[in-house]
Amino acid sequence: MGRHRPPAPWSWLAIASLALAPVAAGCTGAGERSIEIAMRYSRFEPSTLTVRAGQTVHFTLRNDDFIDHEWIVGDDALHARHETGDEPAHGDRPTEQSIPALGVVTTTVRFPEPGTYAYICHLPGHRVYGMVGTLVVTGG
Repeated sequence: MGRHRPPAPWSWLAIASLALAPVAAGCTGAGERSIEIAMRYSRFEPSTLTVRAGQTVHFTLRNDDFIDHEWIVGDDALHARHETGDEPAHGDRPTEQSIPALGVVTTTVRFPEPGTYAYICHLPGHRVYGMVGTLVVTGG
């Protein structure tokens, strides 16, 4: 009684893996990354993101609001077309997603070139309310 036994070797492995879990969160493999964007109170969270050029990014778009939103990421010309109604609907583009109220949508995007892009909800009044984010694509 009262003897202390050292922990089994496998328990150290379990402790080490728990300690490393936060480092691995968001990484799905070489050159890949997972990012969750929440839409809450008609705002994007986070509102600023940085990814590497050439990296495959798996986005989870979670709408926590009771109204529909959209996530459109691109350059100024793309956003101008959506604002003026020249391109009001989304095709099969991974950078243009509609997210229903309380819904979740996933999309995978690879940004080949460095640059700064906006992600915006173009539904009436949402951009003016502040539903805008910035995506910075850095050199690979």
